Amino acid sequence: MMKLLKTLQFSVTLALCAFLILPVLMSIAAGVSDNYAQGITHGLTLRWVAAVWTQYRQAVALSVLVAIACCAITLLVGVPAGYVLARSRHRAARLAEGLLMLPVAVPGLASALGLLVIYGSFGAFRNSLWFIVTGHIVFTLPFMVRSVAAVCASVDLRTLEEGAASLGAGLWQRGISVVLPVIRPGIVAGALTVVTLSLGEFNLTWMLHTPLTQTLPVGLADAYASMRIEIGSAYTLIFFLILIPLLILMQACGVNTPMAGHRNAR
Repeated sequence: MMKLLKTLQFSVTLALCAFLILPVLMSIAAGVSDNYAQGITHGLTLRWVAAVWTQYRQAVALSVLVAIACCAITLLVGVPAGYVLARSRHRAARLAEGLLMLPVAVPGLASALGLLVIYGSFGAFRNSLWFIVTGHIVFTLPFMVRSVAAVCASVDLRTLEEGAASLGAGLWQRGISVVLPVIRPGIVAGALTVVTLSLGEFNLTWMLHTPLTQTLPVGLADAYASMRIEIGSAYTLIFFLILIPLLILMQACGVNTPMAGHRNAR
């Protein structure tokens, strides 16, 4: 009976994996097919990938720049915030943590509309790449904070810091030699989560972008909407080539990424 149950569980898991992976594989196959309408047997080619790279490489570069800038700023803000929220026992800290989660709960289009209403009149800022970076920070900062706070809450940082202080370590020395090594898994997990979410974020970016600040997801939607399916699928392949190594790196870190299951397909 137990063997039958394990077989059934394995079969269900395998079927679920196939359900999730097959569309991805079909999209990749379309991107390297000479003529997808006639099937893969008609021949394979990389000319669609080359065409996408020629036409959309600026969007790829902008996405990478946005993700790097977003990650850097969320590190500077989110790591101290996560540490403080985890260390504090005050009710105000719990309230602040709850408010911080609002951008995740609110649909991306609504967040983007709010940013447009507040900052849309600042022409230079509105037309710059920093406007998209701001939107991505609003969306991804909670992931960084929660990732760091979760690691901080899992260890007794207060005791470790008091022990280091009793040995004569100053504030900065305790932070660098005690706190940062302990919370490093949370920082790495948060950084990788922020980068992957920023690269794939469409809802906010679609509302905030201009023709000169088109990023990967927006270009992907444009390719599928206005060009042949081979072009859109080749664009998807390039997107996967950028994103999958990050996901593998995230898993290799061996740390949990809080809220990572909440993707931006809201």
